[in-house]
Amino acid sequence: MDKNSNSYTFIFAIIMVVVVAVTLSFTATTLGPLQKENVRKEKMQNILSTIGIETSRENAEELFNKYITQQISLNSKGEEKEGVNAFDVKLSKELSKPEEEQSFPIYVANYEGSEFYIAPLRGNGLWDAIWGYIALKEDANTVQGVVFDHKGETAGLGAEITTDWFQQSFVDEKVFNGQGELVGVSVKKGYSGGNNKDDNQVDSISGATITSDGVSIMIEKRLKNYLPFLKKRQNIKVAIR
Repeated sequence: MDKNSNSYTFIFAIIMVVVVAVTLSFTATTLGPLQKENVRKEKMQNILSTIGIETSRENAEELFNKYITQQISLNSKGEEKEGVNAFDVKLSKELSKPEEEQSFPIYVANYEGSEFYIAPLRGNGLWDAIWGYIALKEDANTVQGVVFDHKGETAGLGAEITTDWFQQSFVDEKVFNGQGELVGVSVKKGYSGGNNKDDNQVDSISGATITSDGVSIMIEKRLKNYLPFLKKRQNIKVAIR
């Protein structure tokens, strides 16, 4: 065939498109299970990191099974739902359902002789979704640690919610106020409370007010899904604000 002809160019282009399509399809099919497994282990790593357990992808499952003693799915009344695997619940899908149909997963961990309650979070930032996990200590009030992530916040501004300095500021903050109301932890612009751990506030990220507000709303709103569960752990009466 004449390599300078139009038919040659046309056939060559078709062959290349088919070859590339088959290659991409094969790669996606082959790597799909590996990608899912990596996502699953990354989720375990994030959950464990809220209580201070550092893991690698290789030992994440071993440590998760060792320290996470319960995985519970709750309904909107705080009652345990039978037959729902907490680890498989995706908040991004659950929150699109009517509240009475949603499942709220929570993880109970036992580490170095202490019990922790770890809840997944999901909310809205400036440009897209934000999410993470928050771990509470045995009093079901004091923050042990948090992990935040995002889909599309601005680098150097809203994306700073993933940094250690920001997440560390939540440690030892309280999610109930002095009146026993569940208020979460507010990310406050111009915060001047220093290291006060009883005011339910941390300093915001400069230039990222909307993302900071999104974090505040996300923590309070999601934790209220667990209020009956937390009340049982506190063994005291608290009011819903």
